[in-house]
Amino acid sequence: MYVLEVENLSVRYGETQVVCGASFAVQSGEWLMITGPNGAGKSTMLSALMQAVPYTGEVRLDGENLQTMKPRRRALKMGLLAQRYAAGYAFTVEEIVRLGRYAYHDALSGFDEADEAAVTQALKETGTYELRRHPVSQISGGELQRAFLAQLFAQNPKLLLLDEPSSHLDLAYQKQVLSLISGWLKQDGRAVISVMHDLAVARRFGTRVMMLNHGHIEADNAPEKALSPALLSRVYGMDVDAWMQDLYAIWND
Repeated sequence: MYVLEVENLSVRYGETQVVCGASFAVQSGEWLMITGPNGAGKSTMLSALMQAVPYTGEVRLDGENLQTMKPRRRALKMGLLAQRYAAGYAFTVEEIVRLGRYAYHDALSGFDEADEAAVTQALKETGTYELRRHPVSQISGGELQRAFLAQLFAQNPKLLLLDEPSSHLDLAYQKQVLSLISGWLKQDGRAVISVMHDLAVARRFGTRVMMLNHGHIEADNAPEKALSPALLSRVYGMDVDAWMQDLYAIWND
């Protein structure tokens, strides 16, 4: 069974059609990178999958229609890592991570040993265990992103939705976050969908790449096929392959 199935997904803002009849499915073990130029519809598609904007069509998570799924059940199956998080509150790193377990309980039940074990494991997996007592307002941007990734790991959904998860991180933290997600994906029954502007990252970490252009899917294939020089030139209106080769050639000197 597919983790996520999307049929004829369309999003309109007023008279403007932003996503146009997109259909695709994501299986366990796949990391689907959604890329394309500015205004292609990437973030809008992700927002529709998150149930954050109205849409037509159908989105099924584990065979269930997302529009009729209760929020608590949805939180057990799907999690989001945003581009950046505000840190203007007094929560500690551990308290942020513990929030990932609330979907497993009703208002009257407390945390049990399984919850505590999940939180501890998530802190250790993301290298934030030593920071667990620190207020999130006093840690770096990369550490904060890892703390929210630990929250997702503690939540333990089947599907991660990522909105440019490494775009505001320096190179060391970018590598850490992407490698952590890649490792998380190796467990059975899991899948990842990311919006990604960086084509090099999309090709390096994605198992599939979806190229959007003006709300339409131009390609949905293995990275080397979806990011072919001819397709990139058509979508971006420039010789992307030559530009990337020139950009990185200096590192071969």
